[in-house]
Amino acid sequence: MRMTGTGHPRLPRKVVVSPSLGHHYILVILHYWLWWPCLSRRMAQCLEAEISPEMWWFQQGLSFLPVALVVWSAASFVFSYITAIVLHHVDPLVPYISDTGTIPPERCLFGIMLNVSTFLGIATMYVRYKQVSALSPETPKVLRLNKLGLVLGWMSCFGLCIIANFQKCILYYIHVLGACLTFGVGSIYMLVQTVLSYLMQPEFHSKDIFWARLAVFLWSCSSILSMFVSSVVLYSGLYGQNLVQKLHWNFQERGYTPHIISTVSEWSLAFSFLSFFLTYIRDFQKISLRAVVSLQGQTLHESPGSFRAEEQALFIAGSI
Repeated sequence: MRMTGTGHPRLPRKVVVSPSLGHHYILVILHYWLWWPCLSRRMAQCLEAEISPEMWWFQQGLSFLPVALVVWSAASFVFSYITAIVLHHVDPLVPYISDTGTIPPERCLFGIMLNVSTFLGIATMYVRYKQVSALSPETPKVLRLNKLGLVLGWMSCFGLCIIANFQKCILYYIHVLGACLTFGVGSIYMLVQTVLSYLMQPEFHSKDIFWARLAVFLWSCSSILSMFVSSVVLYSGLYGQNLVQKLHWNFQERGYTPHIISTVSEWSLAFSFLSFFLTYIRDFQKISLRAVVSLQGQTLHESPGSFRAEEQALFIAGSI
């Protein structure tokens, strides 16, 4: 305790805080105490957004499935075509897609890559089926068309598997059957999906998606019609026999014009199908699937104890 000049002890100075000033300080402290957790979380989110790399468009949802289907299928056509051209197995100017996968080694490459495309197609069509089912669970017409589309799509994938494993020059009629399943039934699948897009717009689909799918469907139909007419004219017998086995053509030969129309139509048809699956990318960015694991027991081996537990459970259930 300090002493004054007169020898008397100096009392501590009393600090007086006005009620209004103290109330203000208390409010400020309460304000920061209540809002600091929210501010800290917001700052952490901003910092995380700045540090973490942005997600690419094909990483959103399951959009990688149609992307992988289109890229892999196009690569299977292009790689087998380049291999056949380098080895002089076909002519460079627009051969049949099947002719580029007739002779080894491109036949092996063509077959295995199309088999992978079959698997990717099955997965893509299944995801599309689940998405439509989840978006319109109470619309019977949409649900029926959705199931029909899944069946047609998987039939088209089965036809693609036949094309991959039964070459045109070996088993021609089975190869043609696979082509009919792939392109014929596949076109009906495109029609069903286009109708679904029409029924689901504007609530779930935009009009742009519907018009895009309709345009691609009409593109595929025109390619099918052109290929069918030119093939009928080419294989009618007017230009010779056994043209199925013919891999090299001269532009001066009779029948070259319907042949080139048929091959161009086939390539156009194939890429129309790939273009249709490109319209799934934006839809698949908004869906993800999860597998739920359900264990039927605590162990993976059978033991006498587990048998007794199961028998006891059955006995109790039966007595109830």
